Amino acid sequence: QVQLVESGGGLVQAGGSLRLACAASGSTASIFAMNWYRQAPGNQRELAAGIRFGRGGNTNYADSVKGRFTISRDTAKNTVYLQMNSLKPEDTAVYYCNARYYQDYAPYDAWGQGTQVTVSS
Repeated sequence: QVQLVESGGGLVQAGGSLRLACAASGSTASIFAMNWYRQAPGNQRELAAGIRFGRGGNTNYADSVKGRFTISRDTAKNTVYLQMNSLKPEDTAVYYCNARYYQDYAPYDAWGQGTQVTVSS
């Protein structure tokens, strides 16, 4: 199994920056991708950014965050980061870290507890 712990949320003014971190533990060698999702009040959870492990380390972003958010990975620390710049009030949400991993040849999902990001106008 994989366990995730997020940190780095908080309150920031529009135009500011925050960096979220997600530290993985447990069966980290079985992880093949990690993602940041977000959920604003009254909205469905949506994918903000993702990174695939292995050769290339492909990343993908929601259109709404492209050019402002950057997802990255520190392999030695088993940690994935989400650098968020030029934040907007509409970025306000609870941000959840997700890890996709294999166990007994089947894919599973692990989730963090969520961290609140609030952007004031």
